[in-house]
Amino acid sequence: MDSRTLRRSFASGLMAGLQIVWPVLSVLLGLIVVLGTAVGLLEGWSVQDAVYFAFVTALTIGYGDLVPTLLVTRTLAVLIGACGVLFTALVAAVAVRALTHAHDQQTRQDPDDAA
Repeated sequence: MDSRTLRRSFASGLMAGLQIVWPVLSVLLGLIVVLGTAVGLLEGWSVQDAVYFAFVTALTIGYGDLVPTLLVTRTLAVLIGACGVLFTALVAAVAVRALTHAHDQQTRQDPDDAA
């Protein structure tokens, strides 16, 4: 199996896996946006700043340009971070499974090609 076939097999496995876990991913994305909006409303930020803060926090980047000051908003920020870590872990797990499956297909096909 050449690298092009391996990439196609990986991409197809990744898309199939993402279709299966999409309900969970969409709930996590929704939670991130809703919690970020709640933080923004409590802190007096614009909606754009609140959503920006939510994704920067969820991706654990944390630029520090928007910082929650209230105890409740700090707690919500921790929940946003947890949702982001779960989201990233789920996408990574699906990608690893797709890559493993594509690699296993390649190793099963190589002995047949040599014969």
